[in-house]
Amino acid sequence: MIAKKPAWPNGAKCAVAFTLDMDVDSFLHIEQPKTAHELLCTISNCRYGPDVAVPRILETYRKYNLKQTFFVPAWCIEQYPYAVEAMVKDGHEIGHHGYIHEAQNECSREDEAYWLKRGIDVIESFCGEKPRGFRAPLYHSSNNTADLLIAEGFTYDSSMGQDDVPYLLKSDTGDLIELPIHWGLDDWPPYVHMPEIDYKMPVKPPSEAIKTYREEFDAMWEHGGLWIAVCHPFVSGRVARWMEVEKLIQYMIDKGDVWFARLDEIAAHTRRDMAEGIFDPRVVELPYYDGPVTIQR
Repeated sequence: MIAKKPAWPNGAKCAVAFTLDMDVDSFLHIEQPKTAHELLCTISNCRYGPDVAVPRILETYRKYNLKQTFFVPAWCIEQYPYAVEAMVKDGHEIGHHGYIHEAQNECSREDEAYWLKRGIDVIESFCGEKPRGFRAPLYHSSNNTADLLIAEGFTYDSSMGQDDVPYLLKSDTGDLIELPIHWGLDDWPPYVHMPEIDYKMPVKPPSEAIKTYREEFDAMWEHGGLWIAVCHPFVSGRVARWMEVEKLIQYMIDKGDVWFARLDEIAAHTRRDMAEGIFDPRVVELPYYDGPVTIQR
């Protein structure tokens, strides 16, 4: 069912990554720049992430000896350093997630390059090394994003979803490993109801939301795919929801033959297998279009 399957380490049936996007309130200041500072209830819910959820999540990762990837806007590193310090101390990867959750496809090339570099500088100064991975806020990559990432030495992106396994994003300047995601494994649709940013969804019970994650995992396990969850600490880190995540982790462990890994590890493994001729991934050339699509009558 999956045409080109990677050879996962130690004969694993699939690879799994529970990624966390710690946005906190960054997006509020983009969506509501004049009033965000007065949205006290919303800010308090967002700050649940670094203050309460991140310690809970890290405790779970220690319990199961997992090293995972956190994508953090650089502004959030500056505002909530204690949460990121705890992630780094435990050996987790910090990926680039914009400076203040800005949409790349709404920026000029010059502005996008500026915010990308500013975020890199913050991460490097805080973590002692440049980020290797990038996830576009809201998945809003632009036609310039891949070239800018390649120029800055990134090894992978995790913002797109054109396969079930790692694939290659190729542009005129080089290529990146793409580690695909999709909305079915994002916690925003089942859990977030936030009228302040005009996002109104019926909130699902954790047992129902996690069922989607489990069924997606079972399919990837059966067919040799890559399973990447996109969670947010203030969303999935609530008690009842995180209890279900812990149950899912245990379910995966009990099923066996699962490679839990940071995204930089998955990207590096993919590159090695490509170099050794073990894995020949799909190649996707960017940009998809040179301009707006026009239909002639």
